[in-house]
Amino acid sequence: MPPDATATRVGAARTAGDRLAARLPALTIEADRVAATVAQGVHGRRRTGMGETFWQFRPYQYGDDAADIDWRQSARARQAFVREQEWEAAASVWLWCDLSRSMDFRSSGAVPVKRDRALILTLALADLLVRGGERVALLGTGERPRAGRAGLNHLTRLLSQADTAAEPVLPAVALPRHARVVLISDFMQPIELLTPRVAALVAGGARGALLQVADPAEETLPYAGRVLFEGMEQEGRELIGNVDVVRARYRQAYFAHREALAQLCTRQGWQFTAHRTDGSAEAGLLSLYLMLAPRAVS
Repeated sequence: MPPDATATRVGAARTAGDRLAARLPALTIEADRVAATVAQGVHGRRRTGMGETFWQFRPYQYGDDAADIDWRQSARARQAFVREQEWEAAASVWLWCDLSRSMDFRSSGAVPVKRDRALILTLALADLLVRGGERVALLGTGERPRAGRAGLNHLTRLLSQADTAAEPVLPAVALPRHARVVLISDFMQPIELLTPRVAALVAGGARGALLQVADPAEETLPYAGRVLFEGMEQEGRELIGNVDVVRARYRQAYFAHREALAQLCTRQGWQFTAHRTDGSAEAGLLSLYLMLAPRAVS
């Protein structure tokens, strides 16, 4: 890259980073409010996992380990039942929040910027996790997971220093076995780039969840007539003479990509959900929490 281009990119990154750092205190306050709201709904909710305390019997489901079947209870009921223990050990969760240029999009002032919503969900999830006694870390920083309010504050500082001009590529890192991972992004990248990174995490024993953040216009393409589209990641420009003509094909391609993301997660034993920025942050956070809660550890 030529020196002048490098200087331009560094300058742009610094400006974007300054804007992010300036917005982060307000976003942190909003994240704390969102986490507190959701915490009221999940307070005291027990979760299945490794522990010594019996929680409940539930019917056997496809994919359950046969070793978890309680044969005595199953014989009484003439139906296979799984014995679940209450989760007792603190877990570590690695979070990845995409802060790249494509996340700086919003279609109107009526909806938040995708990056802001992703940050709120990341911080609120971290808040909710540390309230439950778990440890959190940012994926790709090399930092060890930390617990408590100090851990949350440290994660917030790292986010404020993040490079918002970085490529939206999931870091290739080695994690401890049984680690949990949460990836928050618009995932507007070829599925071929994401697949090997997720597979590498799975090969290391990590379980995780993907949350796709979407602006409503990205799903519906509500524009009409002649429109000039410009890529957020410097992909170039495309002038569409009549958006109405391409809308059906666009929506087909968009939702096919989303389905490919969902299938990737299914193949790897991960979970997937999508969240629109015109929905409530509380709903997005609750979806994330519930995806983590059912099976914290194999």
